[in-house]
Parts: sequence; C-alpha cells; structure tokens
Amino acid sequence: MTATDPLLISVADQRELLAGHKLSPSELLKLTLARIDSVNPVINAIVHLDRETALKAALAADQRYIDETARPLEGLPITIKDALDVVGMPATCGAPAFKDRMPREDAVAVARLRQAGAIIIGKTCVPVFCGDFQSYNPLHGVTNNPWNLAFSAGGSSGGAAAAVATGMASFDVGTDQGSSVRWPCATNGIAGLKTSWGLVSSWGAVPPPPEKRPERNVDLVVVGPMTRHASDLDLLLPILTGPRNIALSGPALPAPRRTTPLGLRVAVWLDEAFAPVDETVSDGVREASAMLADAGALVTAQARPSFRFEEAYEVFALLNHWNVGYALPPRIRDKIASRAAHYAPGDLSHVALQARGMQMTPGFYQAINARRQQLIRQWAVFFQKYDVVLCPPAPVASLRHDHEPNIMIRTLDVNGQKRPYLDFLHWAALASGANLPAAVVPVGFSSDTMPRAVQIIGPAMEDRTPVAVAMMLQGLQGGFHAPGLVSS
Repeated sequence: MTATDPLLISVADQRELLAGHKLSPSELLKLTLARIDSVNPVINAIVHLDRETALKAALAADQRYIDETARPLEGLPITIKDALDVVGMPATCGAPAFKDRMPREDAVAVARLRQAGAIIIGKTCVPVFCGDFQSYNPLHGVTNNPWNLAFSAGGSSGGAAAAVATGMASFDVGTDQGSSVRWPCATNGIAGLKTSWGLVSSWGAVPPPPEKRPERNVDLVVVGPMTRHASDLDLLLPILTGPRNIALSGPALPAPRRTTPLGLRVAVWLDEAFAPVDETVSDGVREASAMLADAGALVTAQARPSFRFEEAYEVFALLNHWNVGYALPPRIRDKIASRAAHYAPGDLSHVALQARGMQMTPGFYQAINARRQQLIRQWAVFFQKYDVVLCPPAPVASLRHDHEPNIMIRTLDVNGQKRPYLDFLHWAALASGANLPAAVVPVGFSSDTMPRAVQIIGPAMEDRTPVAVAMMLQGLQGGFHAPGLVSS
C-alpha cells in the first residue's frame, strides 16, 4: 500500500489537497499522465487519451481554485468506460463497426460528472459491445490485470477497474447488467457499486446501439462508480443520481441503516448447489462476515428471502438474454431464438435460457415481469429484518486470459471442477433481477496473491447502506491496497 501516493489516495483526499493549494489540478494531471505513460503500456486499460483537452481543462480548474469557485469534483482527472458517450472522444464499445463514431452528446452520467468539475482524460477498454467478462476487442487489444498480467482485468468494465487500481484515474464509472461493475472491481481489488435500477440515468450507454437507444433507462442496466476507496462511492452517488435532464437532481437517498458494525443485521448467502463458487471466494465471504461479527454485527448464515435461488436466476437470465438480443442484428437473434423449441420450459442451462430469452414475446415478458415483481416484494419483506446480504460477487476470484471465440464452450475452474463460463451470471442475478443496489469491496487475497472480494446487497433505493458496509469492511482491513505494479 502506498498511502502517501497522491494518485492512490481517496477522491476526498485528492480534493482536499487541491482545495488546500497543496497540489494544483495541472500538477495532479501531470502526475496522472506520467503514471499512464509508465503503466498503461503494460496493462492496456486506457484506449483513448486526450492530453491537450485535459490540460486546458486543468488550467481552467487551477483558476477556479484561485477564484474559490471550485465545484465538487473540480480538477480530478478521470476515465470513462468506453460504453458511455463522451463528446470529443471516440465511442466504440469495442466494436469495429463503431471505430469512427464520435457522439454529439455526453451520456447523462458523464455530463453530471463534467458539470461537477471532473476532467475526463480518456476512455477505458471493454469487450465488444460489453458482451464478455474479460476486456479485449479487435480495436484496442487486451487489458491485463495489474496484480498479475497473466490474468484478465475482468469485464465488461475491466479497463476502468485496472485504471482506477493503478492510479491512472481518480475514479471511473461503469455500466452493470450482469456484474460488469462488480466482477472487475472484485478481481482488481477496488470498490464498486451497482446502483439501484433507475437511480442513475443510463442514457448514453452502449449497448443498445445508438439507433436503438430508448428514452427511458434500459431494463436491468445501471451506471455505477468504481473507486479505490469505498468512502468515495458515497461521495459520488449524489452527483451521479438523477434523471436525463441534468438540471434536475435525483432523490435524496436515505441515510445508511448503520455506520458501524454494532447492531448491523447481516445475512450470509453462500452455499448453493445450483451456483457453486471456488473456495477462495467462499473463504473471502466468510472472512468478511467474521470481521463484521467480531466488530459487533448480528450475523446469520441461515436467513434467506422466501424464494429459491433458481427462481431469481431464471427470471434474471431470461430478461438479460432478451436485453442482449434486442441489441443484436435480427438475423442473429432469430437464429438463437429458433433453438428455444429444443428446450423444456424449466431448463435452466445457459443455452436454453439464452434461446428462450431471445424468443421473448410481449405476453412472455409480462409473465416474467410479474415473477420479477414478486421477487421484489419478497426482498422488501426480507429487508425488514435484515440490513444487508453478503454473498459472492462471482464464482471465481480471478481468471486467466481465455479468448476462445465460442463463449459457450469456455469453462471456469471451480474447486477443480469445470463449470460453464456463463456461471458468472449466477451471483449477479440476485441484485440485478430485483433492481437492488450491490457494492463490492476487497477482502484479502487468494493463495495466488490475487484479490478476493465480497458482494454486499442492500434494500432497494438504499444504496448508501451497502456502501456503508463496504466502508466498514475496508476500514477493518486497513484501507486500500495497491497492486505491486504501482506500490513498490
């Protein structure tokens, strides 16, 4: 850990340095660009960098601090996942068809950050159309994990997570439908938040393709912050929150249910035969629950909402594959959907759920949505007795690069057993399918020295509660730990 490195301290501490005139925005930017020049050639997280525009913005921020008119994020150099539109920068989402696409309008989340004074210096790597749990594409190549270059930085916000972990950005924002914020944060050793659906506008995100972009938020898709320090998630939430009209602020979020572990009501959801996880991951979840219990939290491993895991997963998976299919060319979507007749209605294999989801009709959607609403009600009842759920963020703690073109034949190594690659969706489903907030925070390291993490699910529209628990856990572990690439 390098606590004194100005590129690895919290957003709040960086802001304090700037406000106290101990460091100017221009100086912070120069340090950041030097870090990028040193680290990015090795990990390939940042795929577009606009030095000239960033320098102009930093000089303007210098003056604002002199004039005492600095805004909340004034002068902080940040990157943006290349799934969100940024004026003046290519918006490719890793797709060759979009290699020359230059948006005319910022994504809403980007506009809110820019309005708050953040300096957008570049875009970070994603898989093609954000359709993988690793970040690589034909335009920009492969993003490596800064803890071990033989491992993936995760996806689809892998470039964002790697950039934040190494101090190449003060923070980043990612999109999350099936753990695209949570999994990369977990494997890079940083904090992240899948926000409650609808809390932060997702307008300006790809997918879907711009020509299919709806006016409302896309079902399941959220935008959330990715930071080194969990406390910064709480700092960024009110800035990001709100509708498409950035002149309007979002709702005031409830205070966290607890700010210390004492009396915190914690349910641990871990052992699921349907969704096995590697012991490295389960050990991390148990360690997190033990830390909270030792600090005074009321922890139980028996409590569950009144639905089966399989029910939550099926509902989410069908909606997820329907979303993915909406963005695909009709001929590809129809080809996959045509296979649905080969599978029984209750078949929960990934290929069956993919085909059934892409065959979605209005009537089928209404039936699935009714089941989702029932899950939402059951979660609400559960959270009357419990404050948060601790569970795995993913089946594995880390993943070596695997670019087999057919995603359906890739596998994960879970306790020495081969599991389907799309098992990554299992533990994402609980929060995503019910529109709940979920934070991820590091919990020590695995035997191969890769970061471990825990997912913290909270009540709907109470995003500050799982964030507060993430802050507790990071505090109990001594704060942020940087990869050796930048901490030695």
